Amino acid sequence: MTDKITLPFIVQEADSSDVGRGYARINNDVMAKLGVDSGDFVKITGKRTGVAKVMRSSVSGSGTIAIDGDTRRAAGAGIGDTVMVEKTAPQTAAKITIQPAAQSIKLDSRQLEQFIQGQYAGKPIAKGQIISIPLATQQTREDPFLSGWGGFSSYSTEYYAFVISDVSPGDIAIIGSETAVHYKDSVYKGEDAPKGKSAGNIHYEDIGGLGRELSQVREMIEYPLRHPEVFEKLGIEPPKGVLLYGPPGTGKTLIARAVANEAGAYFDTISGPEIVSKYYGDSEEKLRDIFQKAEENSPAIIFIDEIDSIAPKREESKGEMERRVVAQLLSLMDGLKSRGKVIVIAATNLPDSIDPALRRGGRFDREIEIGVPDKEGRKEILQIHSRNVPLAENVDLIKYANTTHGFVGADLALVVKEAAMHALRREFPGMNPDETISKEKLEGLKVTAEDFESALKMVQPSAMREVLVEVPDIHWSDVGGLDGVKEELQQAVEWPLKYADVYKQFATKSPKGFLMFGPPGTGKTLLAKAVANESECNFIAVKGPELMSKWVGESEKGVREIFRKARLASPSIIFFDEIDSIVPKRGSYEGSSHVTESVVSQFLTELDGLEELKNVVVIGATNRPDMIDPALLRPGRLEQHIFVPPPDEEGRKQILEVYLKGVKEMLAEDLNVDDLVAATDGFVGADIEALVREAKMVAIREFVKAMAGREAQEISLAVGSVRIYKRHFDEALKRVRPSLDKEGRRNAERDSWPYRFNEEERATLDKALTALKMAEYKADDEDAAVKEQTAKLDKLLMSHQKDFSAIKEILKKMEN
Repeated sequence: MTDKITLPFIVQEADSSDVGRGYARINNDVMAKLGVDSGDFVKITGKRTGVAKVMRSSVSGSGTIAIDGDTRRAAGAGIGDTVMVEKTAPQTAAKITIQPAAQSIKLDSRQLEQFIQGQYAGKPIAKGQIISIPLATQQTREDPFLSGWGGFSSYSTEYYAFVISDVSPGDIAIIGSETAVHYKDSVYKGEDAPKGKSAGNIHYEDIGGLGRELSQVREMIEYPLRHPEVFEKLGIEPPKGVLLYGPPGTGKTLIARAVANEAGAYFDTISGPEIVSKYYGDSEEKLRDIFQKAEENSPAIIFIDEIDSIAPKREESKGEMERRVVAQLLSLMDGLKSRGKVIVIAATNLPDSIDPALRRGGRFDREIEIGVPDKEGRKEILQIHSRNVPLAENVDLIKYANTTHGFVGADLALVVKEAAMHALRREFPGMNPDETISKEKLEGLKVTAEDFESALKMVQPSAMREVLVEVPDIHWSDVGGLDGVKEELQQAVEWPLKYADVYKQFATKSPKGFLMFGPPGTGKTLLAKAVANESECNFIAVKGPELMSKWVGESEKGVREIFRKARLASPSIIFFDEIDSIVPKRGSYEGSSHVTESVVSQFLTELDGLEELKNVVVIGATNRPDMIDPALLRPGRLEQHIFVPPPDEEGRKQILEVYLKGVKEMLAEDLNVDDLVAATDGFVGADIEALVREAKMVAIREFVKAMAGREAQEISLAVGSVRIYKRHFDEALKRVRPSLDKEGRRNAERDSWPYRFNEEERATLDKALTALKMAEYKADDEDAAVKEQTAKLDKLLMSHQKDFSAIKEILKKMEN
């Protein structure tokens, strides 16, 4: 009989797709040396013993073994540790015994057996292996307002650590359908038993999109706990605490639990409501007890969730108890008495609400921001949460990762959950709890792309919940005319997102802001909605009056909050409609409270201050650009000025086609769109929409009068033959008047020139406009050739893109 070969391996993190499968990925060459093949089992020995199924790996190095968090925990090894690996051949377990690791817990053996059979069926387990089991717990807390009359109960799910204290036969076996599970409620006394509360079954593979943040936390916590000798050699004290801050749902608590699991340290949690007590000094005593237990069981991690609730700023706190708790926490973290190898992790989404004394070296040595994930991070998170979900072939997670800007980890988890629930409702409508589901139907249950699309409509990004505006489903095709304006907006907003690598290669940045100006009703707001929808950005619409407040500093705070949210959920578009009401010229309001001037200053600082505005585009819309503060219109702020002109003939035709798109079959033969274009000279987009609506109303009124007194069935049949005739539009043209006459259109065009052209170009255009008016004044005395020239010049002056050479040529002819 040959001796078993044992080889050393360095532990690597498992691939996301292998999590929970109990695989050990080993390189082909080393598999031959170990004498194993795919599907065989290996025993992995670190501080404890674990077991896993061998799978081939072309990625892992020759001296590495990639195993997931559960297997690492069973073997008592962390990432980067060296473990000894040898081949093993486990049999099916006849019986296993399970005991609680830290405290005596009463459990139903039958329920425990069902849990083990469900979670570990077909998987190998080893004697001494630690497993986490979720249990529903009830907590009764005294209510300080009831004072001795009782309290209130709350239910929550907590993870508890258990140890497989005995396996029969042998120390390693596979859980089978006949395996009996025996439970002893006495605490396991082995030296390798975990201490403290279980941090749950969370490992590094369960965290997506936070690679940089996770490496920082590991450096501060895991390394000092597992390799204190390095810090001793350097002659420095290891870090004492880490503060994790960021928006809710980004993964702060998840990181703390994963690090506690991977470090194998004593773990305890502090929750604000559990600390608070009505008795004087009781809260401080609870804190001291937690730290004392941690010191006795060091190395240890204490996790304080929502630290702002128990350690607020003392100068702003009205209660004496809060001040005492903060003082006690300061003393415990960095008092006269050394606290040994105890590291404190705290999490909050309000870092500025915490007492400043906590935020210094020796207490919280490092503050790590856990931000909103980027595109790659969102893809990782979606893959993690859908790893056990039966996805259909048409589900493209990369597509959803690209379009879920501003979604944090918790939102993406909810998207997957909602998609699964939608699939359930689709497959089992009106599901009966007593109904028996066939195995074939269960196996055919898949989550499709349609389920994900439905889920995305139901879930809003947390980082944008207070300011997010749902953009109507408006595309470029829904905006008639304005081709030049659409092209400018596409280049400014869509290109930097879709071709980011090109911009990086050319070392250039896209403009930060745009001002869309033009007469009312030309489609400025519609364009903003379309660009937000087409670029798949988060869209924040701001109405000026909502920002203004009678309280000093509140208006400025509103501006700061809008830009802060936009940065968090970038890429995003902030749209300020009627921006002249928010940022008027400073000094234009005599005797005012200077609120508007402060808002303008805050606005300028946010756009072009010390804090850089990344992946945030600001779009302002106004029909009075002359009222806006000039400092806002310089390069680096609202630097691109886009004139949205009244539509020309081609533009009016496109707008009419957009609004008649839904009723094409109802248009009568005598109705000619070209005739309508000619009749709507001076109409802007809003006028044309009103004209089409009024024509439809004329047809509806005519139909209702004709059907008066008829039966419902007859009316229903007659509806299908209704048509919209030329006479309906003729009637509508009498009621809807154009917003702009010829002089109004020219004035709007003339007012746009200072923002679009340089001095020389403006002089040419002014000269041309004066010559045009003079020629029109003398029109009766001139010949047909001059009339033709004036008409041509009028068309050139009103066009969006100016042909200056053609304008100068006509001017020369008119002068001669």
